[in-house]
Amino acid sequence: MIDLGLSKLALIGVVALVVVGPERLPKVARMAGTLFGRAQRYINDVKSEVSREIELEELRKMHKDVQEAASDVEQTIAKDLAGLEGEVHSALSNPLLEPETPEQIAAKAKDFRKKRLARTSAIPAWYKKQNGRRTRVISGAARVARFRPSGVRKTTASFH
Repeated sequence: MIDLGLSKLALIGVVALVVVGPERLPKVARMAGTLFGRAQRYINDVKSEVSREIELEELRKMHKDVQEAASDVEQTIAKDLAGLEGEVHSALSNPLLEPETPEQIAAKAKDFRKKRLARTSAIPAWYKKQNGRRTRVISGAARVARFRPSGVRKTTASFH
């Protein structure tokens, strides 16, 4: 950059005054100021454009690196998935795992429906426990006699 000191600026001012003249000097000074401002704005625009280009180049490089990493991960996942597919295929081709007959499937479905109905029905649990037992109806007196504690005798009251 040009090194301008106070003495050099004063010398330029005196030369400009002599060359241009006192009546046109303010107009020329204004024009020189606007041209100097334009030059500064142009230089600042060029600097910002260069910095944007540098940032854009860095972003492109970063984008390229991320794409390479993503493709590496994708290839690794594809390779692992192919290995797992092979293992699953070999495990499913086991001769012990034979398809079931339609009768077996129907029996399992019937058991499933029966269990689901037992779980979700509105029948009380105590009734479900008793379901299937043989019960017979006994009278109230027989029930009292059956569940009477031992040692207590039946006494009959006689009216004399």
